[in-house]
Amino acid sequence: MDYLSATLLLLFIMDPFGNIPVFHSLLLQVERARRLRVIVRELMIAYVVLLAFLFGGEAITRYLGLKEPTLSIAGGLILLLIAIGMVFPRHGLDPGERTGEEEPFLVPLAVPMIAGPSAVAAVLLLSSRAPEQLLTWLAALSCAWLLTALVLVTSSRLYDHIGDRGAKAIERLIGMVLIMMAVQMFLDGVSNYLGLGENAL
Repeated sequence: MDYLSATLLLLFIMDPFGNIPVFHSLLLQVERARRLRVIVRELMIAYVVLLAFLFGGEAITRYLGLKEPTLSIAGGLILLLIAIGMVFPRHGLDPGERTGEEEPFLVPLAVPMIAGPSAVAAVLLLSSRAPEQLLTWLAALSCAWLLTALVLVTSSRLYDHIGDRGAKAIERLIGMVLIMMAVQMFLDGVSNYLGLGENAL
C-alpha cells in the first residue's frame, strides 16, 4: 500500500460527508459561536488518538502477540461491518441521538465517529506491515485528517447545500468503495496467513 491508497483508505474510513448529519444533530443545542471550537477540539482529540496508535502500533501488536495477517483479517471484518452499515443503515437508535443538552466531549464525535475501530485497525495495520514507512503513513493520516477537518469545519454550509439526503447518498457511495477495500484487506490477510503472499487471492 502506498501513500495515496493509504490516504484514501483513511479518508473513506473517517467518512466526513457521512458524519455531517451526525455532527449537525449533536451540535444543534450548542451555541453557534461555540460550534466551530467544539468541532476543532473533537478533531484534534481524534487526531491524537490515531497518532498514538500509529506510533505505538508496532509495540502494541508485539506486546499482544498479534501478527500482520490477524490485523489484516480483523481490520477487514470490522471495516466490512461498518461499510455494510453505511450502505444499509439500520433502523432504530441513530448515532446522533442523545438525551439532554450537554456539549459532546470525546464521545461520540472524536471517538468513534472519526477515530473509530476501523480507523484504529487501519493505522495499526499500516504501522505493523511497514514500520520503515512510518513517515509515509504519518503523511497519509495527516492528509486524510486535514481533508476530514476541512469538510467538518464547513459542515454547516455543506449541510445547507447537500441536505440530509445528499449526505446519506455520499455516505452510501463511500460505503460501497469501503466494502470492496474491506474484502481485499481480508483476502490479503488470508493469503499472508496461508503463505501465498499478498494479493494472491
